[in-house]
Amino acid sequence: MPPRRAAVAAVVARGRGAGQRARARRGRRPAAAADRAGDQHWREREPRLCAGAAGRARFTAAMPAPPPFKRVAVFCGSSPGTSPAYKAAAVALGTELAARGLGLVYGGGDGGLMGAIAHAAAAGGASVLGVMPDALQAREISGTTVGELRVVPDMHSRKRAMHDAADAFIALPGGYGTLEELAEMVTWQQLGLHTKPVGVLDVAGFYAPLLTFFDNAVAAGFVSPASRRIVVSADTPAALLDLLAVHVPPPPVVPPTGLPPVAIDVLN
Repeated sequence: MPPRRAAVAAVVARGRGAGQRARARRGRRPAAAADRAGDQHWREREPRLCAGAAGRARFTAAMPAPPPFKRVAVFCGSSPGTSPAYKAAAVALGTELAARGLGLVYGGGDGGLMGAIAHAAAAGGASVLGVMPDALQAREISGTTVGELRVVPDMHSRKRAMHDAADAFIALPGGYGTLEELAEMVTWQQLGLHTKPVGVLDVAGFYAPLLTFFDNAVAAGFVSPASRRIVVSADTPAALLDLLAVHVPPPPVVPPTGLPPVAIDVLN
């Protein structure tokens, strides 16, 4: 049994009655009373979701240290954008990945930021894997692809394949597709479907509005402070990769697979 599940299972063995007695001793309010805005909302609601301060500490202690990652999936635009800084950042990230001996997983296009990071990574000796939906081949590939190209049936298959092939995720500037891919990796981690680190390279403040949106969602009671920590950010490739290498994911908002919801209550 994995260490995290064993630790939680041992606590679950104490039984639902222990959890109920603990809640009674603390005089916990009903969950409905936690539906308020801002920090007060999450001071009352987050223990229910994430096992409270003591539970979170036990959860973190039971988590294994982040393994060293070997390949990074990068979500980015198939266009170069209006600022030269965007392409320069893509080239810099590809070069940094290669310098660290890390492979690149990307969307498979040969234009825009996709092509820039792929060519830079390959030029530095990194392995490059492109994942391309069949329907987009004619649109996003106009020349010679870089590295290995894996063609998948659709967009959903592309995200799954990129997730499975990578150990960490980074978003460069991009449009709707980049945002959707980033949001899905964040959501999957929030639900406990993976523990791979997720980051954004905030080139020339491109992601500042999105990061502010995340902070506002916490203040408004839609995202917990713990889940906000899923997304890390930096403005240089080296700084971002350093942060991702030591990132420890927060506890998921649902119990680990195979364990009853009472596990969360008993951990409180």
